[in-house]
Amino acid sequence: MNKLILLTFLLTFFMHFARTQDTFSIVAVDSVTGEVGSAGASCVDLFQTGFSDDDFLAQLIPNVGAINTQAYYIPSNQNNATNRMNAGDTPSEIINWLVENDVQNQPQFRQYGIAALVNGSPQTAAYTGTSTDDYKNHIIGPDYSIQGNILLGQEVLDSMEFKFLNENGDLACKLMAALQGANMIGADTRCNGNGTSSLFAFVKVAQPSDDVGNPSFLVSVRTSGNAGIEPIDSLQTKFDQLKSCDVLDVKEEDFSRFFSVYPNPTTDFITLENKTNELYDVFVYDVTGHLILQDSISKTKKINFSHLAKGAYLVKITNLKRTVVKKIVVH
Repeated sequence: MNKLILLTFLLTFFMHFARTQDTFSIVAVDSVTGEVGSAGASCVDLFQTGFSDDDFLAQLIPNVGAINTQAYYIPSNQNNATNRMNAGDTPSEIINWLVENDVQNQPQFRQYGIAALVNGSPQTAAYTGTSTDDYKNHIIGPDYSIQGNILLGQEVLDSMEFKFLNENGDLACKLMAALQGANMIGADTRCNGNGTSSLFAFVKVAQPSDDVGNPSFLVSVRTSGNAGIEPIDSLQTKFDQLKSCDVLDVKEEDFSRFFSVYPNPTTDFITLENKTNELYDVFVYDVTGHLILQDSISKTKKINFSHLAKGAYLVKITNLKRTVVKKIVVH
């Protein structure tokens, strides 16, 4: 009897602990750059749970995909999802496998979001178990999946999607914007009393050449319960210290009115041709927003990319009259 009581207590404690590892998140991929990424937040005091990583609910497999595992979180389910992605399963196949092979045979308590590059093209899938805590739902787009539970309502997910789709920056910028879409008191309803959306938040993005478990971009914040500190605002401050999204504020369609660039993608050089009679400054940034080259252009400029790693770069051309930006892909 004592053993039964102990087992019941441990199971109850585990389920209570596990249900705290959830709330709102997004996974996404960029088929042009090969980037995969994730962002999420939750009203969980990670100082008390023993988790060493603020980004634990997301697994990134560089150049392949991203998996978010939440709602009554169990690491074994997350590991199984990662193994299935490594085995070549599509997002939908991974979801079906997880539902059929839940480690506790209780898939109705789980929530997943998966985005992957399948033969170079984005695919997504999501699952929200019927017994996850209300409000719960998910939204699937062509290259992203947004999911949440214990939410204020559908407006949290809708706002995240709107911010993600209307951000002109790279994948990290779009993921940060999505989190800002959920920056409302009680987005996770457990944080109503704290006056915040959540207690921890993160954004991480892996480049195709990154090692598993070591994404080239990772920023996270954890706060204590009842501190009244909005983690998404704190995350934005840290994010802005690491990279700039401003270089992408001008839509690329404006670029072709004033300049042409070729070849793009490239393996070595690009040639810029100025269609105006004006002098411009030229800046080249990597995808983290770091400046790697500065020059000027009057009519024609040849720029060497051969010494740079494969991936996406941003060419910003500016003078006092206008600023235009173009994404350059190095293969």
